[in-house]
Amino acid sequence: MFIQVLQGKIHRAVVTGADLNYIGSITIDMDLVDAAGMVEGQRVQIVNNNNGERFETYIIPGERGSGAVCLNGAAARRVQKGDVVIIISYAYATPEEAKEIEPKVIFVDEENKIRGSKTL
Repeated sequence: MFIQVLQGKIHRAVVTGADLNYIGSITIDMDLVDAAGMVEGQRVQIVNNNNGERFETYIIPGERGSGAVCLNGAAARRVQKGDVVIIISYAYATPEEAKEIEPKVIFVDEENKIRGSKTL
């Protein structure tokens, strides 16, 4: 049996754009993706702190150092530029493997620059 467990989290990122006419996904600065232990193409859950929306999409690479957090396609209707979001990735693991996973959480400032991290 496999269960889903927290793998990584980008906490309180600020949405830098919402592009309804782009192919769906979330563009994230690859520095943030790497720091949180996520990968390009990975399914992620987005939690919008401003309006309570929760939805899923997948990661596409954003320019390193740009601070980009842009929702694309239909997901753009669930956010506005300036909204604060939490981006969460999960991993499938057996219950035994799950005990060994150490989720990476990164904390960012209002420009989506990393200001801290911790492993849970």
